[in-house]
Amino acid sequence: MEQLNLSELSSNPLFLSLIFLLSLFIWLKLSTRKRLNLPPSPPKLPIIGNIHQVGKVAHRSLRDLSRKYGPLLLLQLGFNPTVLVSSPDIVKEIVKNHDIIFSNRPKITALDFLYYGGRDMVFSPYGEYWKQVKKISVLELFSHRRVHSFQFVRSEEVEALVNKIRGASLKGESVNLSEMLMLVSSNIASRCILSHKSEDEDGCSKFGQLGKRLLILTSAFSIGDVFPYLKWLDVLTGHIPSMKALSAEFDAFLDQVIQEHREHESDDQVSNRKDFVSIIMQLQKDRMYDLNLTQENIKGVLLDMFIGGTDTTKATIEWSMAELLKHPNVMKKVQEEVRNVVGKESKLEMDDISKMGYLKCVIKETLRLHPAAPLLAPRRTSASVKLGGYDIPSDSTVLINGWAIHRDPKWWEKPEEFIPERFENSSIDFQGQDFHYIPFGFGRRACPGMPFGIASAEYVMANLLCWFDWKLPGGEVAENLDMNDVYGITLHMKTPLRVLPVSHVSF
Repeated sequence: MEQLNLSELSSNPLFLSLIFLLSLFIWLKLSTRKRLNLPPSPPKLPIIGNIHQVGKVAHRSLRDLSRKYGPLLLLQLGFNPTVLVSSPDIVKEIVKNHDIIFSNRPKITALDFLYYGGRDMVFSPYGEYWKQVKKISVLELFSHRRVHSFQFVRSEEVEALVNKIRGASLKGESVNLSEMLMLVSSNIASRCILSHKSEDEDGCSKFGQLGKRLLILTSAFSIGDVFPYLKWLDVLTGHIPSMKALSAEFDAFLDQVIQEHREHESDDQVSNRKDFVSIIMQLQKDRMYDLNLTQENIKGVLLDMFIGGTDTTKATIEWSMAELLKHPNVMKKVQEEVRNVVGKESKLEMDDISKMGYLKCVIKETLRLHPAAPLLAPRRTSASVKLGGYDIPSDSTVLINGWAIHRDPKWWEKPEEFIPERFENSSIDFQGQDFHYIPFGFGRRACPGMPFGIASAEYVMANLLCWFDWKLPGGEVAENLDMNDVYGITLHMKTPLRVLPVSHVSF
């Protein structure tokens, strides 16, 4: 569904009348608030506040606001007071002193209709349920042992990808690499989650199609999220009916998958190659954790895993390949490393990745310049707190601009340039303890799926670089490659990456 055009909506007389009444209510509420030392704010417009300053590419326009008004800002996005953080120092203060207060999530429309009212992990409020689900994710689903156990899936899907590219190479044809990467990422995630391919032999799969619609609707603009008392307008625009329809389809599909697992799994049919559904159901059966997982809980967690394991992985590999095409010296260096490690072997093994230090630097630098989630998942304060010398009211939405933090010249030399060497002999990692580098978040709400995503990205990248050389089709000059991004749940290239593969070895 196409996202709503806010400028067209704001010219509607009925909408303006309703907003006037709301703005009067907001003004009365704010006028009764005791005087606080609030963070600086850019000038606001009546009714919409600072919404017009956010723009279509939010992480860039918000970075510009921070450069002008400071690294800690208070924005008024419709009805929502929103704190914008664009400084590693402020992130460090949050983690060290106030992590629990900043560990809640705002309640958004998509949560009610697509994520089982917050019964998943990403959107659930901070509390005992979230703690237990996070514990299960870290110890049972995304541990290094479990990630390694799914290598057979990555191996089979990447082999299929390499064969497709090889076929195009033999014909001298270019390929839409962005499309191929989305397919291999979603197939890996889908098979690990529920043993279903995202796309089957006829090119169409129920899970794959539902997943695409889920990503679109989750990132779509909702009037009710910025003007809660006008949530009913989301019904008139078709936004809520679309979410209800998708939810019903997803619900039926996941119910069927869970039922199939119940029917096929018994004590004498235990497989070492279990998917996430089987693992969760076994934990539920064994009651290993102090948590009663309902059917809705399981389905909510599965949705998180699909989004987290698909779109982000695809985006990371896509940006990595684009940057390598623009920097042929880096491409040559990383290919030499990968090919020296693999040698004359006919297949690249997962253990080979540990010997590819420069490849890891390339991926780290890609995630610095192009973090999959440029604005980390929003948080909400559970109490009033002092931050950076300012008063932050309770129940404020908090946006962390990781994209801006990763390009802060105070912390990074030549921050706008792609230089993987900056990570050589560096202790900076993905754990969120280096507060100027937070591609997977930080603190209690850091992404537990990081080992799974990195394993997939490294393995796919290593294979692409080992078996093929890469050019732009039609003699296109790499310097002219469109590196503009488009913002959604994840940060993708605005123009799909079409490339010409050239086989490096004889298959």
